[in-house]
Order: sequence, then C-alpha cells, then structure tokens
Amino acid sequence: MKPKTSLVCLVALLSTSALAACAPPEDDSQDSGAGSDAASATSLDDFGSMDDLVSAAEEEGELNVIALPPDWANYGEIISTFQEKYDIKINSAQPDAASQDEINAADQLKGTDRAPDVFDLGQSVALANTDMFAPYQVETFDEIPEEFKDPDGAWVNDYGGYMSVGYDSTKVPEVTSLEDLLGPEFKGKVALNGDPTAAGAAFSGVVMASVANGGSADDIKPGVDFFADLKDAGNFLPVDPTAATIESGQTPVVIDWDYLNAAESAKVDGWEVFVPEEAPIAGYYFQAINADAPHPAAARLWQEFLYSDEGQNLWLKGGARPVRADAMVEAGSIDQELYDALPEVTGTPVIPTNEQTETMAAYLADNWAKAVG
Repeated sequence: MKPKTSLVCLVALLSTSALAACAPPEDDSQDSGAGSDAASATSLDDFGSMDDLVSAAEEEGELNVIALPPDWANYGEIISTFQEKYDIKINSAQPDAASQDEINAADQLKGTDRAPDVFDLGQSVALANTDMFAPYQVETFDEIPEEFKDPDGAWVNDYGGYMSVGYDSTKVPEVTSLEDLLGPEFKGKVALNGDPTAAGAAFSGVVMASVANGGSADDIKPGVDFFADLKDAGNFLPVDPTAATIESGQTPVVIDWDYLNAAESAKVDGWEVFVPEEAPIAGYYFQAINADAPHPAAARLWQEFLYSDEGQNLWLKGGARPVRADAMVEAGSIDQELYDALPEVTGTPVIPTNEQTETMAAYLADNWAKAVG
C-alpha cells in the first residue's frame, strides 16, 4: 500500500550509511533547448498538439515517479499502461515513501536526472510546498471542479475516497464505531497508516477520529486525544501497515482509505471495511509537476494521461473515486459497472478546506508527538 510513512533512501531521514545508495550519478546535468521549452509549458497549446507533446516526451524517454506503490489505487496498472502506450520508461522510486519524503527527495536530488518529475501528495504537504510546483492545465482541466484545483494548475486533485477502519473479523469483534477500538479485545491491534504530520492517510485518520468524538475540521484536538487514549489502553500498534502486514496478521485493524482497505478484502478472508456514519471523511490526493523536473515533457504527458478518461477509469478500477467522475458520468465515458460498484457511504461527507487543513497540520506538528509519540 502507499502508507506514505516509510523512507528508504533519503538523506534527511536515514543514517549516513545510506548516502552511497542515494548518491546522484557523476554526470547528471540536464540538456537545454527543447527541455527548457517544455519546462515552461503551461498547457498543451505550448507544444502545439498532443502529438507534439508525445514526441517531446518520447525524446526524453524517461519519467521519474516516487511514492507510487503498485497496489495503491491501481498505480501498478497505470504505470504499465503508460509505458506500453508511450515509448517512455518509468523509474519508480521508493514506492512506500511518505508525502513529505517526496518533497525531501526533490530537494536532495535537485539538479540531477534522478529528481522526481511529478508528485502525488497528501493535502497538508502539498499546500505547504506549492512554490515547488510548475503550473500546467491538462486538456480536461475545465471538467475538474473549481474546488479541486489551483486556478493556474499548480496542483490538481486526482483521486479520492473515504477514511475507514479495515479489520480482520476472524481476529477481532465487529467494528460499529471508533469507540469500539478502545476495548480490550483490540489490545495491540490498531494501526494507523503513517505519521499524520507527514502522511495524508494518517492525517485524515486523525480528522476522522476528531469528528467522531465531537471535534470538526476546525478542531482536530479530539482526534489527537482519541489516539492518545488508544495508546494508553495499549491498543495502538506503532507499525506502518502494508499489504504484507495485513495478510500476515501483524496488523489486524488498519485505519486507512476505503479503497485500500477494500482491496484487502479480496486477499484476506474475513477482512471487513467500516466507514463511520458520524464521521465520513472524504479526501483527495494532489497531483503536481516538479518545477525542476528533469523530464518536463514526460511529466506533462503523464498529467494528460492521468486526467484522460483512460487514466481516470484506471483509478476507478482501483476502487478510488476519480476527480472527473461527474463529468465522465454525464458524458457517458466512465466505466459505469466499476462506478456502480463503489461502496455506499452514508452521512454528510466532511472535506476539509485548504485553510482548515493548514490549521490542523500546524496543530499536529505541535502536539502529535507529545500526545502519541
């Protein structure tokens, strides 16, 4: 899964013994000319046509992505489909990295041909780093609701879902509320997908706990208090959940996005998914182009692909809700069978605004470690 919590090879968070593995190649200067023109392109018009963009991207020949696990929202198939469609090799680095790790990688590898070309980020990390993004409006930009994009295309929401509790019903009782997780039957069994100060899924998990306990998107403190109580009860399991930990039984209860928990239902007998009616927290990830992308044309072609009908339906195939869903339903271009199969969610969805997210992120930065560790 994309826990967005672990770091494999970044200087900022690993011991110095990892530096050799992460060192850039000796000659990693970037070419000027067509590449610099692509780096300033803000829409397809700057290339002339889609064929011209494809030619420029294929001339670069590579695309660097980071923090995209193959079993997260169907990214494995998305990557393979893009590679087969275009003569472009995708270099996928550190698939289990956190959102903040993506930004750290861009900083550490800036100016090299190994820097990330594109980002897929949680909301709080994305909004804190908009100065690193290159504005670009894809062909379908007008079909993306205003609240889900920067007006200039510096960032655009891509796919989303609802925060949930996944659990192995053969190991723990049925979960009917978040309060259930404080019971003795859940001792040492409840894992959160990441550190909420760095990982989008974990951040939204704390928001869910807050809303379920009398808080709101304006007051995340009850969520922090809930996890502190979970830790005090001995129920909080400080392990970053992955498909492997779930399938081995190491993390029998996981707070994560519904599309990720739902994917485990096909692999683990008895794996159930619960979305609390009193706290249906919805959220989208943020897609952006690195302003210092070493492959600027390929980065822009990747965005065009992701926001095309084909790309959006591939996310839908992974159980995630594509940001262009409403427009595609109206146009008849969505995979209706997959769309109809999405789990129903009751209650009024809570989608934190950018301002609320920034405020909550600041509170977590000051209080999460002190309360939970």
